[in-house]
Amino acid sequence: MDLDATDRAILRILMEDARTPFSEIARRIDMSSATVHDRVGRMEDAGVIEGYHAHVDPREVGLGTSALVGFRVKQGREKEALQQLRDIEGVQEINLTTGEWDVMLRVYAEDTDALRELMFDHIAELDGFSRSQTMVILGTEYDDPVLPIRDPDDED
Repeated sequence: MDLDATDRAILRILMEDARTPFSEIARRIDMSSATVHDRVGRMEDAGVIEGYHAHVDPREVGLGTSALVGFRVKQGREKEALQQLRDIEGVQEINLTTGEWDVMLRVYAEDTDALRELMFDHIAELDGFSRSQTMVILGTEYDDPVLPIRDPDDED
C-alpha cells in the first residue's frame, strides 16, 4: 500500500496514542472523521496497522527481570525451534538475526530465579537448541513505540 502524507500523519497520531478518537485526528489534520475512519480501515486491511496495544510497564505486573538472549539453532531445526519458542511463556520477542546468533530473544521473568528456570528448563531444552548467551537488562533508558515515519517529500 502506498502511503501518502495524510496516511503518515494519521499513523504518527495513532502511534503516540492509539486511543485518539477519529474526531480528534480529523481535527488535527483538517479532514472529516469519516475520511479518517476510511483511511484507518484501509491501512488495517492492508496490514499497515497490525493492532492496537496498551504499553504496560513489565515491573508493575510482576515481571521485574528482562533479558536479551542470543540463541544458536542447530542447522535444519530452525522451523521447529522458532515455533517452540513462540509457545514459551516469558518469550516476548523473537528476532532472526545475522552474526554470531541466529535468533535474538527478549524475555521477561519475575526475578533471576524465574529467568534461570526459563533458560534452563524451557529454552535450553528445545530440540533445536545449540547454545545461547543471556544478557540481563539492568534498565531501559529509552523505549519509543513511535516509529520514525516521515513523508518521502520531507527534506532532511
